[in-house]
Amino acid sequence: MAIMTTAQALVKFLDNQYVSFDGKETKFVEGIFTVFGHGIVCGLGQALDENPGSLKVFQGKNEQGMAHAAASFAKQNNRRKIIACSSSIGPGAANMITAAATATVNNIPLLLFPADTFSCRQPDPVLQQFEQSYSLAVTTNDAYKPVCRYWDRVARPEHLMSALINAMRVLTDTANTGAVCVSLCQDVEGESYDYPDSFFAKRVHKITRINPADDELQDISEIILNSKKPLLIAGGGVRYSEAGKTVEDFCEKFNIPIAETQNGKSAVLSSHSLNLGGVGVTGNLAANKIAKDADVVIGVGTRFSDFTTASKSLYQNPDVKFVTINTDRFDAYKLDATKCVADAKLAIEKLDKILSEKAYKTAYTKEISDVKAEWAKEMEFLASYTYDDNFEPLIKARYEKSIPEFMDMYKNALTQTQALSYIRENIAPDAIAVAASGSLPGCMQRMWTADVRDTYNMEYGYSCMGYEIAGAFGSKLAQPSREVYAFCGDGSYLMLHSELVTSIQENAKINVLVFDNAGFGCINNLQMSNGIGNLATEFRKRDENGKLLGDLMQIDFAMSAAGYGCKTYTVKTMEELKFALEDSKKQTVSTLIDIKVLPKSMTDGYDAWWHVGIASTSGKDSVRDAYNKKSENLNKARRY
Repeated sequence: MAIMTTAQALVKFLDNQYVSFDGKETKFVEGIFTVFGHGIVCGLGQALDENPGSLKVFQGKNEQGMAHAAASFAKQNNRRKIIACSSSIGPGAANMITAAATATVNNIPLLLFPADTFSCRQPDPVLQQFEQSYSLAVTTNDAYKPVCRYWDRVARPEHLMSALINAMRVLTDTANTGAVCVSLCQDVEGESYDYPDSFFAKRVHKITRINPADDELQDISEIILNSKKPLLIAGGGVRYSEAGKTVEDFCEKFNIPIAETQNGKSAVLSSHSLNLGGVGVTGNLAANKIAKDADVVIGVGTRFSDFTTASKSLYQNPDVKFVTINTDRFDAYKLDATKCVADAKLAIEKLDKILSEKAYKTAYTKEISDVKAEWAKEMEFLASYTYDDNFEPLIKARYEKSIPEFMDMYKNALTQTQALSYIRENIAPDAIAVAASGSLPGCMQRMWTADVRDTYNMEYGYSCMGYEIAGAFGSKLAQPSREVYAFCGDGSYLMLHSELVTSIQENAKINVLVFDNAGFGCINNLQMSNGIGNLATEFRKRDENGKLLGDLMQIDFAMSAAGYGCKTYTVKTMEELKFALEDSKKQTVSTLIDIKVLPKSMTDGYDAWWHVGIASTSGKDSVRDAYNKKSENLNKARRY
């Protein structure tokens, strides 16, 4: 038995947790991120100061940012290692809720310890306490409940034991991992208890592969055997199962084309002859053309988001069937599929044997190579796309005639696709690319190639603005020997870039690529393409009529980062980009390249539709037209 405070027991427990996957054992908890406040510093802070064990303490700058970094760290470690996060009560705790939702949507283990009010209630209302008159038991931390896989409150020292055991259960669950919130009443953090020694014994949590059931394998194999033009969609489950090579070998044997989701990208090598690339709303022409005609869609480790299915409109074959392989029974049931609840690698290996015994082959002849060749030509165009190449006439006229200063700023600028193409070809093959929101996920899902596995860290389950820089920092902590690049719009940079400072503090060099198109360009495209006016999506000052249509704001992002201690560059031409990218490789400190890109120069379309809520009644012809187009597409989509 050992008498210690709740916080001291928490630290000691975390330091003795391990995971085992395929027989390889690793320490599970690397350390703890924290922004100390009065609710945590005297309890958990004291424990970490006195005896942190082998846990490393990281000082975050923003609670949401540090939690994003922790989630990215876990993802880049294929969910085998984590960094816990702790905050004070009230606003500090609330700041992590967005990151908790992001982790849960993406099935990433994230362990959070927000401080809470006093269990004894003696000082109520304590500083930063959120009070509800209908229940004094409600605190800010109750807001975590909808966005976490597991939630608990430690209101007595002995609560800690069952809370942490259950936290580990969820954090190591391949099907239903996500955010775990263990709320710490701040007085209880400092209270002592005689904890049993067994609680602190080394625990090895085995992350086991789920074997497919024979009857479920038989069900999906029969459907595939009767198909002529199947398509396999590789999702995040392929990545976390480390099944990329298995999927490649399987598809080679039976001539099955492969498409990727955002989370599945880089599990299968981009150069593979059967890899068509990204599919769906942010997908490319090759994958989407094959998807439209597929008679069977094999979803492996995907939750079939609306971007993967183009709002259930992409798969147009009237007889198309869906089969799924997923560790999560909930996701396996998506699209009314015939399911196989199993680990991706094990299921594909066993499915391979069944199809081989039947000498199965698809009916594809030249279709796969033809669409890949067509997309390769489009990629060549995107790499050289400039202001003069098919720049939308209406947009060009609007910018030149209505707001000349826009053209003064951008007419000689790089296009976004030019810049991305050059960057991809001129960074290390094993460099890690991190992104999350805006138009960059669409361009990167289509254009980015990854021939080293697990080098594409795109948070697109929640598409959380602000993940990019924090995520790059987390990835660098996970793999310090690699270069890491954060692909970030100017809107996302303004939203959250606090952990850029932490990267300098930790001497963990990251490279931030800010694509400055003077606003929320992706949403500007969305509103205008649906007949809506240009409202609050470009960074403009208020004009003489009181509208946000005045002069464009010119922001020097390089100067802001230089103030933090980064090596910075401002880029407006290809020559400047070439110099900045090469010089940044020589630096040992974090870098930021402020790339001024031509607005409206991102990729778009490629035979996929996205369902958004368009006004069914409007006085504008443009909005009515958009609504009619939506109705047409909705009639083509699956109902469930």
